Amino acid sequence: MRVLINKMLSLAPLKGGWVVCFLLFCLSTLRAQINADRVLLMGRNALYYEDYVLAIQRFNMVINVKPWLGEPYFYRAVAKFYLEDYQGAEIDCNNAVQRNPYAINHYVLRALCRINQDRFALAEEDYQKALSINPLDHNSWHNIVLCQIELKEYERADSSLDAMIRHWPKESEQYTMKAQVSLLRTDTVRAEKWTDHAIELDEYDGKAWSLKAMFQANRQEYKEAEASLDKAITQLPRTAGLYVNRALARYNQDNLRGAMSDYDACLDLEPRNFIAHYNRGLLRASVGEDNLAIEDFNFVIELEPDNTIALYNRALLLDNIGDYNGAIRDISAVIKDYPEFWDGYRQRASIKRKIGDTNGAERDEFKVLQARLDAAAGKKMPVRTRKKSERNIEDYAALVEEDTHEEENEYASDYRGKVQNRQAELRPEPIYSLTYYRRTSETNAYVVYCSELEKLNSRHILARQLYLTDNEAPMTSKQTDSHQASVLALTEQLDAIDNNQWTTDNKQQAADWLIKRALDYYHIRDFENAVSDMNALIQENGANPLALILRAQCRYAQLEVSRTTANASDLRLGYLMAVQDYNKASDLMPDAPFLHYNIGCLQVQLADYLAAQKSFTRAIELDPHFPSAYYGRGVAYILGGQVEEGLKDLSQAGEYGIYSAYNLIKKYSQTKGKSDKEKN
Repeated sequence: MRVLINKMLSLAPLKGGWVVCFLLFCLSTLRAQINADRVLLMGRNALYYEDYVLAIQRFNMVINVKPWLGEPYFYRAVAKFYLEDYQGAEIDCNNAVQRNPYAINHYVLRALCRINQDRFALAEEDYQKALSINPLDHNSWHNIVLCQIELKEYERADSSLDAMIRHWPKESEQYTMKAQVSLLRTDTVRAEKWTDHAIELDEYDGKAWSLKAMFQANRQEYKEAEASLDKAITQLPRTAGLYVNRALARYNQDNLRGAMSDYDACLDLEPRNFIAHYNRGLLRASVGEDNLAIEDFNFVIELEPDNTIALYNRALLLDNIGDYNGAIRDISAVIKDYPEFWDGYRQRASIKRKIGDTNGAERDEFKVLQARLDAAAGKKMPVRTRKKSERNIEDYAALVEEDTHEEENEYASDYRGKVQNRQAELRPEPIYSLTYYRRTSETNAYVVYCSELEKLNSRHILARQLYLTDNEAPMTSKQTDSHQASVLALTEQLDAIDNNQWTTDNKQQAADWLIKRALDYYHIRDFENAVSDMNALIQENGANPLALILRAQCRYAQLEVSRTTANASDLRLGYLMAVQDYNKASDLMPDAPFLHYNIGCLQVQLADYLAAQKSFTRAIELDPHFPSAYYGRGVAYILGGQVEEGLKDLSQAGEYGIYSAYNLIKKYSQTKGKSDKEKN
């Protein structure tokens, strides 16, 4: 392009004004191309930080300028996928595939969109195309098997798993899936064999332990089943069904309180879980917590108004608390569906006597007497549990379990949960950043103090309150628009000032505008321009702690986006520059523990674990109740090979409200125990 422009300039005097017009067109086109690249980067930044609406706006702009590129269509599809617009995401993936049919991610994302629309055959086709590009793409193989299971093509799923075992013979996942397929083919013996083999390969395979527990429970080995479920829950603490299964194992060992605590844990994860509410209601009734039990049965009946067994249990509880009319109402509804349910007549007769309805009670008692005379000798033993689909009213006191054991299919994907959490890593909590938007945490209520931030907020020059938090909230479309408008307004004001001739009068005003615009740039994820504004501010006004903090967090944010793709030396240089900014800010604010914490987080990224430990220690010295600093130091210790010290810090972090520390404690306690055995 530059050569062409130079050529045209040399011909301009000869060819006249049309050359100048063409040159201007070329320059504007070139400028648009360069801006499109920057906007694409800003869109990816917004995508990483979960600002999906802002991301879509950015990718729309790029598509308008460069409609031939597949990349903006793909990233817009990612944003739509997270917003659960699977149809729109699939259309964007189609456009991405047309423009670049050799990018594996285009097929993988389109397959996930199709899976979410229950179009499993088409999803499998996409995964096959992905494998034609990369035959060793593990996620595609995994998801092909799950698609084949959904299509009930179990023989093909078995064949695909055999191929996976040939590629990855030492990974347990394939054997666990083999067990699931064997169960679907009603071959429980082979299923248990595959499960045991998976556990031999990986003792931390939570799904394998879940299957093992099922086989043990079927043999009424409830103590062993509970132990297996303990191990499954350690690895899969967010899986509600595991708590339901362990509750049944505990109930069958007469551990009612333990079972109730498991149902509580399940309902924390899945508040509308039918079985957990029903069974917890029965257990609450058995320990005399009648009003709480009624709440559970109210919920069950709201979900299933025709559930007569739940109605009868509620009737018994209403009788206990003195709501006799409500109890009679519920029992009458049950008897209408089960006219030979003699316990119901007997219970209703007892309640009618309590309210003085002697005639009604005698009619019910006569029916029971007549039934006794007609009944055959012998009494059926009550059952402890029943299947969910079984509606024998005589088993009203039995706990409920699922009809069949079905593992929930979990499709392997880079697009699950937060984008930045694509891989579960042993790393510190997020750094503390300046932002207008924060989430509140019910568990970790720690608040950092920054005197310079207090001064800035007290001057009321910002559009809203500025916070320092490690839990930033995504923005709404309206908030994004307001920041974009603010950038335009502030740019006009700053353009009116010659930066080379800042006077005493306008210097402070210009500095205020720069920090305001840098914050706006940060929130619309234009980190490059935010850094430029802070460079200008520091150059003109000297070291400013908030400017240094904002520049460091923008540099860090950009590095986090590109961490998996950028050159290692570039990443290292970027982290070092951010550390340098935080160190300068710390020199200006030596008593700010969050700065030492942020430095420690970056040093972990640099794999300088000893330095990170020292930084976290300094933060703890300044504030002994800083939970994230204990968590970060615990991570640094473990990464540095000092597991025992790390577990102590993680325990302290958990005590102060970072409950995710307990999952790491369980995992690395087992690792430590295993290594100690090997030493002995």
